[in-house]
Amino acid sequence: MSERASFTAIADSTQEDWALIAKDFAQFAAGLPDRVLAHMRLLEGDYGGFPVDRMEHCLQAATLAHRDGMDEEYVVCALLHDIGDTLGSYNHPDVAAAILKPFVSEANHWMVEKHGIFQGYYFFHYLGMDRDMREQFRGHPQFERTATFCEKHDQNAFMTDYDTLPLEAFEPMLRRVMAAPKNSIYAEAVAAE
Repeated sequence: MSERASFTAIADSTQEDWALIAKDFAQFAAGLPDRVLAHMRLLEGDYGGFPVDRMEHCLQAATLAHRDGMDEEYVVCALLHDIGDTLGSYNHPDVAAAILKPFVSEANHWMVEKHGIFQGYYFFHYLGMDRDMREQFRGHPQFERTATFCEKHDQNAFMTDYDTLPLEAFEPMLRRVMAAPKNSIYAEAVAAE
């Protein structure tokens, strides 16, 4: 069992307490890619009525993006864009965006965060919803990027006979993208360690 701080209220904590917590945090944070990969595996076998399971869909989206020559950060966003399906059934894009936010550009973060609305262009009308809901974002600098992601790497990633790359092919990319946060209130403290 590792050492633990002794305070009962953060207001009573000490520099020594936070040195201990920071040390444990660094070790825990280093395992984030492993936890993300383990969570991705929860998507296996979860079809939700779709032609392929959610894992295959995410792998196909990443494979399509990779084969289109997109950079690693974009490919990792494609890989993780639906990771929130298991815990955020009503807001899965927000869950994926929250996981990715510390590690990706604002453009890629916005794309992941809004992809659910943009994806709706292809099916919302079948549910009695407005398929043009994405139009509220027309003129936003990332509108076309997000529309293109949904067109080329998301809505068409349900093929039952596609030569999809396995999760292991994307693991090195994911580890590189998640190696160090660039957009986090803790980024400076992590970099100092």
